[in-house]
Amino acid sequence: MKMNKTKSWLLCLGLVTLNAFLIECKKSVAADSGNNQVGNVNTSSTQVAFVHPGLLNTQASLDLVASQVNGGDADRTAAYQKVTDFINSHQYPTSFPATVVVGSNGATSPSKNQIRNDSELVYATALRWAKTGNSAYAAQAIAILNGWAKNFKNYGLLDSSTNPNQPDLEASWTTPGFVAAAEIIRYYKVNGQSAGWSEADIAQFSAFITLVKDNYINKIPQYNNNWDASAGYAKMAIGIFLNSTSVYQNGYDFIKTNLPIVINADGTLPELCVRKDCVHYQYSLTAFAYAAELARIQGDNSIWTANSNLISKGYDFMRKAYNRTTGCDYCTINSPVFPGTEVAYNYYKTANLKSLREMQTPLGVPNDNTFLGFTTYTHFGVAGL
Repeated sequence: MKMNKTKSWLLCLGLVTLNAFLIECKKSVAADSGNNQVGNVNTSSTQVAFVHPGLLNTQASLDLVASQVNGGDADRTAAYQKVTDFINSHQYPTSFPATVVVGSNGATSPSKNQIRNDSELVYATALRWAKTGNSAYAAQAIAILNGWAKNFKNYGLLDSSTNPNQPDLEASWTTPGFVAAAEIIRYYKVNGQSAGWSEADIAQFSAFITLVKDNYINKIPQYNNNWDASAGYAKMAIGIFLNSTSVYQNGYDFIKTNLPIVINADGTLPELCVRKDCVHYQYSLTAFAYAAELARIQGDNSIWTANSNLISKGYDFMRKAYNRTTGCDYCTINSPVFPGTEVAYNYYKTANLKSLREMQTPLGVPNDNTFLGFTTYTHFGVAGL
């Protein structure tokens, strides 16, 4: 059957339009998968709808706790004192190493100490700026963020006995502290005023955390313990700051997969007996609690409720460990309570979590500067914000 010129022209136009549509769809899928991104910062035409600030804190929660301290609330003021005590006990850095040297099993180096200290110090300073609105504190936080972003190149191993993957774990511990501070400095406003962090500096910081993610955090081995929990939490945090759904989802899926592997169905964490200390299994609990809170702020409670509230069962196991005096699965009363406990209590409100947090409140920073702290200041009694 012959086709007249008009029909032929319309068919050609339709095919061209369809081809253009398919190409555009392909571009859209690529953007969603992270392939059409610069440093994993979303460059598609549609902005990802992440809540900002959204790393453990929100505009509303930071407003509330600041107003309570400024209004003389005794409990919140005592918790905020942990922030200022940490700042006053540390010096602000004047230089930043290009290579951070790390060792296994607690082995340390000046650069490892600095990056751990600085990740807590910059977060504390960001909280201080959010509470006071003093631009000098914003400038101090920005200086630390810019210092690491512009100078960091890589991780190195302390000696031949160091686990080659130790840098992956160290990056998983410290990076979320920098990112949480950056989230406040970038997005939080004090009486409508931002901290004044430049777009060029934000881009440099985004490149820094992307490098750390790609070269280290993404390479975490499957150890079925706190390593995997820490990496998943770190990637979720990085994804929120970068507005990258692919990075966030990768971390989210990693958390959901590893939660029932690291914590048994009855709440038991085998890490306690494997390591015979009250610290390492709390790394897992803290990472899971922080990941759950990141998701909650983004409108998703499913990590908190996953596997029949498995995180809560893990904290039940922790409380029982403090009641035991023999065997491998016990904690002495002098064992530290990690700051994830406060965040978990803020959600679950169980008697066991209440008892755990009251052992050492107000909670500040872990002794080893692994996970960001000051959660009694930021989370106690701050429900739903």
